[in-house]
Amino acid sequence: MRSDEDEIRELVAKWMKATKEGDFETVLDLMADDATFIVPGQPPFGKEAFASAANSQDAASMEIDGESEVLEITVTGEWAFMLSHLTVKVKVEGSPEVVRAGNTLTVLTKRDGRWLLYRDANLLVPEQQSSNAT
Repeated sequence: MRSDEDEIRELVAKWMKATKEGDFETVLDLMADDATFIVPGQPPFGKEAFASAANSQDAASMEIDGESEVLEITVTGEWAFMLSHLTVKVKVEGSPEVVRAGNTLTVLTKRDGRWLLYRDANLLVPEQQSSNAT
């Protein structure tokens, strides 16, 4: 039997794989209907806004890849709290790749036997690009 921590790590791996493959239906299935995202410079937004952005014409032309390093998971009953370091690389044809990285604090909830993302505070900022100029 898998532990709650194993199930949460599997959710993260599935999320990252689906994002890379552009499978946003799978990503949406990994979050609660009342999920809320908190990102710098924007008001909090929910699953519906996330879905609209993922299904936009701009998103269709993007290649997204990334890595999530889970630093800590705490499970208490039907709730879990996860601290991770996330790096996201976005490439749009004709533009340089944009890399954002930082820490995230995620709250998960267990509903109908499944762990789902409930709240996500995402503190990603643009990474400094190294320059080869002398």
